[in-house]
Amino acid sequence: MAKKVVATLKKEGTSKVYVKAYKLVINPKTGAYAYKAAIMAADDVNEFFAKKD
Repeated sequence: MAKKVVATLKKEGTSKVYVKAYKLVINPKTGAYAYKAAIMAADDVNEFFAKKD
C-alpha cells in the first residue's frame, strides 16, 4: 500500500510540477515496515511505484 502524493511542490511561473511520494517497503531480513520518501517530477511517479525494492 502506498501514500501517493502528500503535497504538490511547485514554484510560481515554472512549468515543471514536483511531488513528494511515499512508498511502504518491507525489510526482507526483519520483516519491519518503513516508508521510502522521494521528491520527483510528477511524470516519474509511476516509475517510482513500479520499482520493486
